Amino acid sequence: MTTRSHKPHSRDLRKGRVSEAGRIYHVRTATDRRLPLFNHLYVGREVVGALRYQHEHGHVESLAFVVMPDHLHWLLCLTGSARLDAVMQAVKGFSAHRINAQLQRSGAVWQSGYFDRALRAEDDVKDIARYIVANPLRAGLCSRLGDYPLWDAIWV
Repeated sequence: MTTRSHKPHSRDLRKGRVSEAGRIYHVRTATDRRLPLFNHLYVGREVVGALRYQHEHGHVESLAFVVMPDHLHWLLCLTGSARLDAVMQAVKGFSAHRINAQLQRSGAVWQSGYFDRALRAEDDVKDIARYIVANPLRAGLCSRLGDYPLWDAIWV
């Protein structure tokens, strides 16, 4: 009897994935081996910088995000000709390079895949944004959202 190691099936997550300009997506991705790299404020800020870069250069409209110790939630709207896979590759690649330099390490920062959900017309975008930014409260990382430094939403 052979045993298989349990590994994320990132290619399976990409099956049927379509990027649509003007579509809002909720994206979740985790660090490699779920290491809590973003417990360090300045390391987490590298992720925030990568998200803001995509927003400032017109690839996405960033609606809400939270950088948790070992994963990221991001609510975004694709703009122009940007494809979701290219945006995520850019965010992960840029932030990984900066994080590894900052921590004087090498190797993977992110798991290879990510999960995305395209919102439907009947979805309440603000409710989803509230769910995203409330993650630190639910995880017990803070007792007041304003005390958690790695989140933002356009409605605040």
